[in-house]
Amino acid sequence: MTTAGAETRRRRVRVALVDDHLLLVEGLAARLSAPRARIEVVAALTDWAPLLEHPAFPVDVVVVEFGLEDDVPFETKVQQLGERGVAAVALARTRDAATVHAALSAGALTLVPKSEPAEHLVAAVHAAADGRAHHSPGVQEALDAWANRADPTLGRQELAALQLYAQGRSVHEVALHMATTDQTAKSYIKRGRRKYRAAGVDLGTKLLLRRHAIREGWIPPE
Repeated sequence: MTTAGAETRRRRVRVALVDDHLLLVEGLAARLSAPRARIEVVAALTDWAPLLEHPAFPVDVVVVEFGLEDDVPFETKVQQLGERGVAAVALARTRDAATVHAALSAGALTLVPKSEPAEHLVAAVHAAADGRAHHSPGVQEALDAWANRADPTLGRQELAALQLYAQGRSVHEVALHMATTDQTAKSYIKRGRRKYRAAGVDLGTKLLLRRHAIREGWIPPE
């Protein structure tokens, strides 16, 4: 190992934590601050905005809740970090394929489910500090599931109708935009949903459709 490589292995990674549950933030801070982890938690916050003004910022890695309840889209958070040379690791309540895909597509190096052991987060933080992605077996399984998901093979009109409908437009507005009748627009939407359902993806409500549209990049994150 070179001297530079040895120094990289010895140095403590400076980390900030952001999650809207104070108890979880404090618990993670305590676990990550264990001597063997070689991590220095310099900020443990429940809001995003104070992080950017924190005297210890920028840090090496920010661990941030994927579904943080604020008005800043996750993609914007990662972009703000990237502009300052800070790596992002996402935390999430679940590790379903769509959530993992969405977090990584937004620019996070990996996602660590809150149900997994702290050792996975420690490994993810150190990898992120080196600019690498470290996925736990469960997260890698989710990524494989996303890559191998069934293709609904929508027609061009079905896809267009679903995308417009996911934006919050009414069936009538979709029809006007597509220069067709309300009945035809409704038929495109129904057929698209039916094909997704056959592929194992439920888009039966407007909420589910909108979430899927955000994950697929049809519409920007909220």
